[in-house]
Amino acid sequence: MKALAIIPARYQSTRFPGKPLAMLGGKPMLRHVYDNVVNSGLFEKVVIASDDERILEETRLWDAEALFTADHHQSGTDRCAEAAKKITGDFGVIVNVQGDEPFINKKPLEKLLQIFDNEPNAGIATLVQKIDNSEDIWDNNTAKVVLGWGHIHQLSLTNDQLRIALFFSRSPIPFIRSVDKKDWIDYHVFWKHIGLYAFRPEILEEIVKLPVGLLEKAESLEQLRWLENGYKIYVDETDYKMLSVDTPEDLEKAENFLKKNVGI
Repeated sequence: MKALAIIPARYQSTRFPGKPLAMLGGKPMLRHVYDNVVNSGLFEKVVIASDDERILEETRLWDAEALFTADHHQSGTDRCAEAAKKITGDFGVIVNVQGDEPFINKKPLEKLLQIFDNEPNAGIATLVQKIDNSEDIWDNNTAKVVLGWGHIHQLSLTNDQLRIALFFSRSPIPFIRSVDKKDWIDYHVFWKHIGLYAFRPEILEEIVKLPVGLLEKAESLEQLRWLENGYKIYVDETDYKMLSVDTPEDLEKAENFLKKNVGI
């Protein structure tokens, strides 16, 4: 199965304008993402999709494959869909790799692709992680997800079988009745969504044509649009610890992480 990785990179960001070109460890953050995805060896092709000539000009300096996309897209998924139409090749899976994940590595990407090997009917796949602290349960910036089985005959499945997402929310889900909130984490396994998506090409083309639904408007989570329209999102667990850069403060944390773990 040939896989295509697309890295959407938008220059204008409300909280951090120019974020993809912010320097981290002596090179642009976007290059960290690109190099890590290329070096994973999992993809037939890796392409950066941007709406800004400054980003495209930078990518030419390191011979990355990049293309121009419209500036009206509301999400990285929309940008990926436009880019996918412009890229030649017969790909079985398209992975949307966020351009603000400078420490993305092979392990979660491989796990994501394996979902399609294990479940031929999967059209959308993503990853989740067990929440290990109460703070994340109550953090509105952390998307939580509740899971179910992807088959009717769930009683015959083993614990490592693939599951599907039932719902995503910024609120704690599920609600634990008659238990003090500080003790919720001891009564239930809560899952955090890792914002890494993969799609069958035909499914990606379909979902970007869907109108924004009430659930997405309420939570500001685009994946709820897909669930609301009957699409299954297959899920697997990862131990990958996200370190997304959304603000200048996040960049400082990433710089400290890089110095500590790589010695730069």
